[in-house]
Amino acid sequence: MSGHSKWASIKHKKGALDAKRGKLFTKLIREVTVAAREGGGNLDANPRLRMAIQKAKDANMPADNIDRGVKKGTGELEGVSYEPVSFEGYAGSGVAVIVEGLTDNKNRTTSEVRSIFTKRGGNMAGAGSVAFQFEKKGVFLVNKENTNEEDLLNIALEAGAEDLTSDEDFFQIICAPQDFDKVRTGLSEKGVNMESGELSMVPKNTVKVESVEVAKKILTLVEELEDNDDVQNVYTNFDISDEIMKELED
Repeated sequence: MSGHSKWASIKHKKGALDAKRGKLFTKLIREVTVAAREGGGNLDANPRLRMAIQKAKDANMPADNIDRGVKKGTGELEGVSYEPVSFEGYAGSGVAVIVEGLTDNKNRTTSEVRSIFTKRGGNMAGAGSVAFQFEKKGVFLVNKENTNEEDLLNIALEAGAEDLTSDEDFFQIICAPQDFDKVRTGLSEKGVNMESGELSMVPKNTVKVESVEVAKKILTLVEELEDNDDVQNVYTNFDISDEIMKELED
C-alpha cells in the first residue's frame, strides 16, 4: 500500500478530531482566502477556489464562514495576507516528506517546521531534493463499507480515473490533476459517496517501514507537522503494513 494511501486514510480519520478543535476550519478557510486572492471570486474561472470551497463544505463548514473567507481574499473584507511556503525533508528510514503551508510569517513557519523535523529525528533538505519522488494527482477516498470494488472500478474508469487502490478501510481513486472536476462529477452522478477528494502529491515509489518503533517516530513527526497552524498539507512515501498499523492503534 502506498504511503499516500495510508496517510490519506489517517488524515481523513484525524480530520474529525481537528474539526472539533477548530483546527481544520482554520486551515480550510485560509486556503479559501488565498485561492480567492490569487484567482478571483468567480468559481467558474477559479478551479482552486472551487476545490477549496468544496473541501470546506465536505467538512461541514458554515456557509457564512466560507463567504467571509472569499471576501477577505477578494479584498471586500479586511484580512491577513498569507503566502505559500513549501519544505522538503526526510523522516526515519529515508522516508521522504513534503510540507505545504500558508503563512503570514515565513521565518516563523520555517523555524517551527525545522524544529519539528529535528525534534522527531528527521531533517530538512534543500528544495528539489524530495519533490522529484512525487507526482501531483487527484485522489478520492470511498469507504469500503457497502462498496463493490469491481463496480467502483468500472465507474471510476468511465469517469476518467487512472487507477483504484485500497487499504483496510478505503478505496482510493486516482486521476490526473486536470481531470479532477470531471472525475468528481462522474462519481457523483453514479451515486458514489466520496469521503474526501483533493489534489495531492502521490509517491512514485515507497519506502517500507520494518518496525513499530520506526513507524511510530515517522507518524509522530508527520502528525506534529500537520498540527502546525501554518501547515496545510503533508505528503510522505512510507509503506507501513496493516499489521504494524494495527499494533500502533492498539
